[in-house]
Amino acid sequence: MTATAQSEPQAGAISALMPLLRGLVWGGLGFALGAAFVGVLRTIDGRDFWSLELSMTFGYAIGIVGWLFGAGVWERWGREWLGLSTREGPTGWHRYFAFTTDHKIIGIQYLVTFMLLFLVAGLFAVLIRMQLLTPEASMLSEDSYNRVMSLHGIIMIAVAVAVVIGGFGNYFVPLLIGAEDVAFPRINALSFWMVPPVAIMLLAAQAVGGWDSGWTAYPPLSTQAASPGHIFFTLAIITFGISSILGGLNFLATIIYMRAPGMTWGRLPIFVWSMFATAILALLFTQFFAAAMLMVTLDRIADTSFFVAEAGGEPILYQHIFWFYSHPAVYIFVLPGLGVTLEILAHFSRKPLFAYKWAVGGLLGIVGLSALVWAHHMFVSGMDSRLIAPFLVTTEIISVPTGLVFLSALGTIWMGRLWLRTPMLFALAVVFNFMIGGITGIFLADAPTDVSLSDTYFVVAHFHYTIIGGEIFALFAAVYYWFPKITGKMYSERLGQLHFWLMFLSFNATFIPMFWAGLNGMNRRIASYTPDLQEINIVISVMGFIMAVSFLPFVYNMVRSVIWGEKAEADPWRARTLEWRVPSPPPLENFPAPPRVTGNPYDYGVPNAPAHGVLAVAGASEEDEA
Repeated sequence: MTATAQSEPQAGAISALMPLLRGLVWGGLGFALGAAFVGVLRTIDGRDFWSLELSMTFGYAIGIVGWLFGAGVWERWGREWLGLSTREGPTGWHRYFAFTTDHKIIGIQYLVTFMLLFLVAGLFAVLIRMQLLTPEASMLSEDSYNRVMSLHGIIMIAVAVAVVIGGFGNYFVPLLIGAEDVAFPRINALSFWMVPPVAIMLLAAQAVGGWDSGWTAYPPLSTQAASPGHIFFTLAIITFGISSILGGLNFLATIIYMRAPGMTWGRLPIFVWSMFATAILALLFTQFFAAAMLMVTLDRIADTSFFVAEAGGEPILYQHIFWFYSHPAVYIFVLPGLGVTLEILAHFSRKPLFAYKWAVGGLLGIVGLSALVWAHHMFVSGMDSRLIAPFLVTTEIISVPTGLVFLSALGTIWMGRLWLRTPMLFALAVVFNFMIGGITGIFLADAPTDVSLSDTYFVVAHFHYTIIGGEIFALFAAVYYWFPKITGKMYSERLGQLHFWLMFLSFNATFIPMFWAGLNGMNRRIASYTPDLQEINIVISVMGFIMAVSFLPFVYNMVRSVIWGEKAEADPWRARTLEWRVPSPPPLENFPAPPRVTGNPYDYGVPNAPAHGVLAVAGASEEDEA
């Protein structure tokens, strides 16, 4: 091989990474500018030039603008503001590292980014379980354990918020409704490119001491702790919140205004309905989380006292604001997963989706009630006792629309011709896991039992059954279901089923014992425990290690299939929805012309049922298509 031939791949790699490198350089310059501005003002005021948290805050605010402009906002968008022509983006595989407006590329960027973060957070979970093999804090100090636990928690929360919404929502909502792209393609790209600084800030916080307040970051620990890692955390969360709000706005506009002719609300695929419900929650509630983080930031850098009673603040104000977002956020995690599950159950049961309208009503009912249940997280917080009964009741009531979705799933598989391929197995696991999460949630919704179970491993188990059992299993169902469409390749079914059984069995063997541990006094968020709980913790840890190993066949299967997998058919599942009517992977603009939707997406076995959608021919008149 000649030197020229050897240098070509290197030059290609450097060229692909140029948007990232340019973003880092511009972001660094922006940070220096913001920090210098603060330093000059402090110097004029007779103070030291550098104040870590204050300088970091203003530097970051300017730096993230520099990052976005350098990564592609200027070349693809900003030049128009000065009357200049924008520049074309890269082609080929370089697109995946660039600021692009193609919703499918953005979906893959989201999916790969958050799958990597998911695996990283999983490694932190392994560290946690290694620590808990023995009652004493033998591997990590208590401070280090708290930092690892906090980082694991917030990364997993970020993954749960964005991986299905940003990944599969971006990729498939336009395809499922017959649209060319999302309503605001540039804002869509902007919302993704705000994510890398979030990951960088969360990981960089560890270099300055991290934060030890858990992912909830309750004051006074988050406001008074000396470690500057707390300011990294709050800035990252505010950024992530802005990204989530922009995404919610975009999905709502897309679903409302960009549906293909004939795509009535009654013909929307259930995954689109779940994304619609989720987008409402993201748009309406995320700003409360950002507001809580902003208050913590101001308490740290501006000497405000939002949460200090002696200074006129309210100690539990943070919890009210935080949970006013964070309980609806549970449904931001779960609703897309339930949508994916119902989508797959219908196609792989070869039956119409049972009680479609009631399932939609359940999704929207969850949205309507989600703002009325937040204080059940605060039964032991010291809030006014008169609030306990109303929030107990509203929490029980929200189980009704959730039950409608659950019953839709059961009714769909009842007497169906089940095709037990890997996507279907993961979808069925969601039904099983979410049932356990829902049943155990009743104990935490009722104040008398919640008081005893609060801050125990019973809560840990319930939460993981809801989020991992409900959403992450649905994530893998979606990966296996739509992998042929995204890549144009087929994965190994044998490896897929190996991944499923290892993950499903080890997941349940890990978290079911946690209910027992919590009932017997195992507190969460601690680095040590009483010796009588060691045996159950060894069982939990060993099963957790097996669950970690279960992801190895998944990673190998995905990488191997992308490179060497067999070519997939356009519609390997013989499904009815629109994304399977186009080649795999789909072309740039999805459809040669807007399709016409003529039937329901789940009319399997319905006599004389019309096709869900008919693809139009580009340039043809309505008479020609008829």
